[in-house]
Amino acid sequence: MKYLISGGGTGGHIYPALAIAKEIQLRDKNANILYVGTKEGLEAELVPKEGLKFKTIRVKGLPRKLNKDSFVAVKELILGLLDARKILNDFKPDVVIGTGGYVCFPVVYMAKKKKIPALIHEQNAYPGITNKILSRYVDRVAVTFEEARKYFKYPDRVVKTGNPIRREILEINKEDAYKKLNIDKNKPFILSFGGSGGQKKLNDAIFEFIKGGIKDLQLIHVTGKRFYDEFMEKIKKENIDLGKNIRIYPYFYQIPEALNIATLVITSAGAITLAEISAVGVPSILIPKSYTAENHQEFNARAFEKNGASILILEKDLKNTKLDDIIYNIIKDDKRLSKMRENSRKMGQIDAAKKIYELVQSIIK
Repeated sequence: MKYLISGGGTGGHIYPALAIAKEIQLRDKNANILYVGTKEGLEAELVPKEGLKFKTIRVKGLPRKLNKDSFVAVKELILGLLDARKILNDFKPDVVIGTGGYVCFPVVYMAKKKKIPALIHEQNAYPGITNKILSRYVDRVAVTFEEARKYFKYPDRVVKTGNPIRREILEINKEDAYKKLNIDKNKPFILSFGGSGGQKKLNDAIFEFIKGGIKDLQLIHVTGKRFYDEFMEKIKKENIDLGKNIRIYPYFYQIPEALNIATLVITSAGAITLAEISAVGVPSILIPKSYTAENHQEFNARAFEKNGASILILEKDLKNTKLDDIIYNIIKDDKRLSKMRENSRKMGQIDAAKKIYELVQSIIK
């Protein structure tokens, strides 16, 4: 069976696509998979590392306001449609799978023009523009959040599957994780990070938390590489002694281990992060980034808050919020923690990739 997968621009679109590809390889030993992206996107770096065949098309995102860049984007879109048609003609896929980002549009749209079965996956509670348009043409729309259904013109095509995640998240040995990260299992452990790139407002809030004095708990905070030097300079300027219970990193490769043993996670509300924290059932304080497209992180966070899995704090409210009080009120209340764990786990979809694979098989004629 030939599968063509497309998704690009950010990790939020690429990692689910890679998880779907791995599930296909696991379940279809004769699978022939081609990944289509752009040469400028992050996918051009990540996909070949996974051993997948990779081809590129020319396409740019359309500006939100009409300007001279709009004409360049339209020209690139036409070229992208031609590129996509050539790839489809050459590869002749049995099905096309799109996971978002503007690169998806020419590929999925042209596939449906050629009457090839197609499915898209939407990671966020509020869908992106590309997927909202493509949903009018595809056979099925897989979504992470039930809340996303109402934003699509044909809700009967929408199926809630969850967001595919890295398998290693579910295969962590907790005892080994405590030892590997040097975490005392008898003391509360907080993991905080603002997505892979960091988040300035979250960093500022965690700095104030540390400055106020942290007692009887352990903290690993990941600033993001671009904010690390600034963060540590503030620590030095304030003569703050971090001690053994507080560790600050620019980037942290052991997130899977840390998530599995965390008492509480403080993070932004990216779709991948939420899929992973709910897969392991960890309570969270969510601080959605206010500058994301269509403000989708706030929609994601509100879905978790509504289901009792998380506490939501908007960036604009951080200065008037006593984060330390919220943290201690949660970690000192075992009953509340237990309920939040349970609700978080209910939000999780550990079999999302399997469900998407089955959905793909159902649309192949």
